[in-house]
This record gives sequence, structure tokens and C-alpha cells, in this order.
Amino acid sequence: MAEFADVDAVIAAARRCRDAGFSQWDVHSPFPIHGIDRAMGNRPTVLPWLVAAGGLTGLLAGLALQYFTNVLDYPYLISGKPLFSLPANIPVIFELTVLLAALTAVFGMLALNLLPMLYNPLFKVNRFRRVTADRFFVIIYTADPKYDPQRTPEMLRALGATAVEMVEE
Repeated sequence: MAEFADVDAVIAAARRCRDAGFSQWDVHSPFPIHGIDRAMGNRPTVLPWLVAAGGLTGLLAGLALQYFTNVLDYPYLISGKPLFSLPANIPVIFELTVLLAALTAVFGMLALNLLPMLYNPLFKVNRFRRVTADRFFVIIYTADPKYDPQRTPEMLRALGATAVEMVEE
């Protein structure tokens, strides 16, 4: 865990960690940092595709439900009207599309972010408490293949870290 005093230093450290080839690391800050995703080399999320799939599933489920109910299960013949007419079924289809897209967005976001995470070893470190106020941290996990117990802390100190600390899990 490396502590940085300002935004520019943590962005530079993030670029250096990305360029060094680290794959299991993260940046923590008290507020969103513009450009940190690009500096870290993060790929775009798959959440929009999941939400689109959830919405499409809702659309097809609503359409199938209406068709099954009106045509197959309980045909209701009135004045020569068709058994299935799309305009009459749009409200149900729309509501199911929105419902499944919204639920997919919520639960997809929770799953992709590995939430709820009720414990993190960083919570035990007193220095890390300042991340919600005025400090910035780069965390490199020891499980990363590029992690070296000697060179990694030296690299972080060379990048201008005000403190480098090993966090035990």
C-alpha cells in the first residue's frame, strides 16, 4: 500500500503501475479522479451489455406472455377482433423490459464489483482511514505475478509515495 499526497502523484503512479505490467492492483481516492481509468488501463465495463440483454429478455418475455395468454391459453373472440394485436400489448411489454433491465443493472453492478464486501484488510490500517478525507492510495496485491517484495516498494517510493506499507490479510 502506497500513500500519495495529491492527484497528480497518484495518476503518475497509476500510469507507472500499468506500464510495469501489474494486473492485480487498485487506486483509492476520496473523490472520483478524472482520467484515472485511462491511467490504470481499465477496460470498459460489460454492464451495458448485461442491461441490454436483461431488457431484451423482458421484451421477449412480455411478448411471449401476452401471446400465450391471448392466443393459446384463453382465446377470447369479440366482434371479429384479432386474437393478438401488438398495440394492445405494448404496456406489458414495456413494463417488463424496464423491470428486467433495471434489475439486471442493480444486480449486475453488485456482482461485477464483488459486493457486498463486508471486510477488507485495508480497514485495519490506520493510515488508510485518510482515504475518505485527503489522501490517495495505490494498492498492489502480492498475488500479482509481477509483484516483487523488494522492487515493488522501491518503485512506489521512487514515484513519490509519502509512505509505503505492507498490509497483512
